[in-house]
Amino acid sequence: MTRVITLRRLLLTSAASLATIALAAGCGGDGDDPGGMNHGGASSPTAAATSNGTFNDADVQFAQMMIPHHQQAVEMATLAETRAADPEVKQLATQVKAAQDPEIKTMTGWLTAWGQSTAAPDGGHDMPGMSSMPGMMLDDDMAKLEAAKGTEFDRMFAQMMIAHHDGAIQMAKDEQKNGANIEAKSLAATIEKTQTDEVAKLQGVVDRL
Repeated sequence: MTRVITLRRLLLTSAASLATIALAAGCGGDGDDPGGMNHGGASSPTAAATSNGTFNDADVQFAQMMIPHHQQAVEMATLAETRAADPEVKQLATQVKAAQDPEIKTMTGWLTAWGQSTAAPDGGHDMPGMSSMPGMMLDDDMAKLEAAKGTEFDRMFAQMMIAHHDGAIQMAKDEQKNGANIEAKSLAATIEKTQTDEVAKLQGVVDRL
């Protein structure tokens, strides 16, 4: 009888120990996140895009201004799909759209995660504060571009996109100088490089048309 009781006690003790180990393992996380706050690939796209939570006013302004700036460039590139005649202009327009659409989503995610408005400063495109967004086209400019076709469109598109890119490059340089968020500054560096390269190609289009 004593042996049976002893065996039962051993079995109960072992089961309790295993349960304790399993509970500890379940509460301990994956080991790579000791604080219990996962900022890695399993998180939402917004959280992943803002793994570095440090930001300042320059970062917020950069995102708020670059979003509508990019949106206008995408609008111009969309016009080129049906109005451009030059193959290089069409290719550059496709390149602009492919690069800037995802960047708009990324910057919108940052502002949302930071608890900041996604609206442009001063209310957007048609406000007096437009001068603070270098390179932005006015409504009249966009109307003229929309009305043009063929070679006239190609020349106008290239000239306007050069001015537009120059403005974005300046904004990107300001962000790299004054921003605090690592990812925002990295995107700004990418924008500066990509759009500087595109300006050179667009200037080549203007020169030969």
